[in-house]
Amino acid sequence: LAGVVRSVKETLSSQFVENCKGVVQRLTLQEHKMVWNRTTHLWNDYEKIIHQRTNTTPFDLVPQEAGAGMAVRVMKPLEAAELSLETVYEKFHPSVQSFTDVIGHYISGERPKGIQETEQMLKVGTALTGGGELVLDNATIDEFRQAQERLLHETSAEGSETLKNACVVCLSAPKSCVFLECGHVCSCSECYQALPEPKKCPMCRQSISRVVPLYNS
Repeated sequence: LAGVVRSVKETLSSQFVENCKGVVQRLTLQEHKMVWNRTTHLWNDYEKIIHQRTNTTPFDLVPQEAGAGMAVRVMKPLEAAELSLETVYEKFHPSVQSFTDVIGHYISGERPKGIQETEQMLKVGTALTGGGELVLDNATIDEFRQAQERLLHETSAEGSETLKNACVVCLSAPKSCVFLECGHVCSCSECYQALPEPKKCPMCRQSISRVVPLYNS
């Protein structure tokens, strides 16, 4: 699924960059130091995250084309295998050391270099591609049913009869299946074949034990 990031309500503002808005914000403090290796007798670079905080706000993925009218809510973005955040601020704070500190570092085998401060964000308007489970919530299903009802009411008297006999899934092919045991006639054969297993009636969600073809005279 591909789209651009759009905030649902409020956005997160960068702590360091003016007019930088996003939906995910990660602040990191990383320690940099040199550690003496007693085996190789060399100073090695060592990095350690000493503090990290991530803030999120609800957001949608929407088509890049304006007015498309579709949106997919992204749930639990921090659980993504790869979440690409843009580094919007980065600053290194070097350690201030006295002569006594330097002597102590050689004795302890650790020489602090400084602290790296970083801010990363997923900014509003960023193009994003994601993969995962797509779910229709109850509100979306209600909107879909309301749209179907509006479509039926807005059609002319001549075309309304055709729509009444149309498959409730694709709204184009005629109904051609009787679902048992519920008895509903609501789907064409192609849409029935496309129903996920175990197959359930789109109208009442009752399990379908068998299907009887419907022949219109």
